Amino acid sequence: MNTEMLWNNFLEKIKDRISPLSYDTWFKDTKLYKLDNGSATILVPMSLHKKHLEENYLDEIEEIFNSITGTNFNFQFKLESEIADEGPLKEEIEEEIQNGVPYQDKGSANLKSEYTFDNFIVGDSNRFAFTAARAVAEKPGKAYNPLFLYGKSGLGKTHLMHSIGNYIIENSNKKVLYVSSEQFVNDYIYAVRNNDKMGFDKIDSFKNKYRNIDVLIIDDIQFLGTATKGQEEFFHTFNQLHDSNKQIIIASDRSVDDLKMLENRLITRFNWGLTANITPPDFDLRVNIIKKKISHQEAADDIPIEVIEYIANINDSDVRQLEGAITRVFAYALMMNKGKITLDIAIEALKDKVSDRSVYKNDVHRIQRIVCEYFKIDIEELKGKKRSKDVNYPRQIAIYLCRIMTNESFPKMGTYFGGRDHSTIISAYQKIEKDLKTNEQLKTVIDELKSRI
Repeated sequence: MNTEMLWNNFLEKIKDRISPLSYDTWFKDTKLYKLDNGSATILVPMSLHKKHLEENYLDEIEEIFNSITGTNFNFQFKLESEIADEGPLKEEIEEEIQNGVPYQDKGSANLKSEYTFDNFIVGDSNRFAFTAARAVAEKPGKAYNPLFLYGKSGLGKTHLMHSIGNYIIENSNKKVLYVSSEQFVNDYIYAVRNNDKMGFDKIDSFKNKYRNIDVLIIDDIQFLGTATKGQEEFFHTFNQLHDSNKQIIIASDRSVDDLKMLENRLITRFNWGLTANITPPDFDLRVNIIKKKISHQEAADDIPIEVIEYIANINDSDVRQLEGAITRVFAYALMMNKGKITLDIAIEALKDKVSDRSVYKNDVHRIQRIVCEYFKIDIEELKGKKRSKDVNYPRQIAIYLCRIMTNESFPKMGTYFGGRDHSTIISAYQKIEKDLKTNEQLKTVIDELKSRI
């Protein structure tokens, strides 16, 4: 294997992706100079080429070249005047590809640096998964191996996985690699189909990439179910890493036992470690997520709490949905109201998500807040276990108002009031309904609260 053969193979592939003019202008006269310590040095004819290739083609160059070699390289573009006359030895290039790249930086490990533990918002729905992920990051290969995270899309699994990888890279010299199961399978298929075609063993290169590491983070493992050979190779990769006390982190949109398409021997191994479920965020967590997401905005302090609660109330499935709603409200306010965000602006911006403006005005959380303000108690007390009359009676009134002013069922209302059983909610509603027949003062209070709502 030599530099010319390797680079010619790359040029053939890039030629298929770009126009003939672009190829002749920017790639035709380039050469691979050497591979050294995870870097590929490319010779270019003019300084203009350096700037243009870095700014416009770097992603494609990395993708194609790294797929050919089965190894991740960082690229440098140099003029002939900037390098020594002698090129690298053939043995140096072969050794570099066979040894692979130490995944010591977030880029070559395929990690997104913006995903960290510090900016992951923790709530009841993800606290266990967060704690487990942090434990793995602090003691990879020793705490829980494998760590299996599961939950629907958009709930934070990928954020936690990248956080683990970023923490390990920042606090150790371990090699980390994050990939999707689809990428794993594609790499394996490429290695099998192209083995020995370019003068070196692609299978060995593939195995080196996935087994000569300390931490393997693999996302969307459910997609491995359609690849029989991919499952077999992952089984062997898993065994070697696990036997060597290397950390394995896996994520899926379903639980281990629901991965019906995977082989039983894989299911068994996934259950060796710890499984952690992430469920949709509750209202309080959604509010905290929104506050965190908008905190960098200049106008964050001027956004009314009722706007934040409105967005949290109508977006109850996942974090990505929340992010989309926030973006839309900010954009709509900028275009329609000179950047000023009000409840009316938020309702108008997100009107496609609700069928009637009254949905929010009669919302459970708004009712709870108004009742708390009237009786001068904290929302935490209203949802909590305290049963003193100064808290319990306002709680019963809030439950009554929620029942007559929203379409929520008794069981669903129970989740809004500290996870109470639906029978408790029914009892509270019936208590106020009965008292209203004889208590004129209570009737006055109810009417006053309804007018505020």
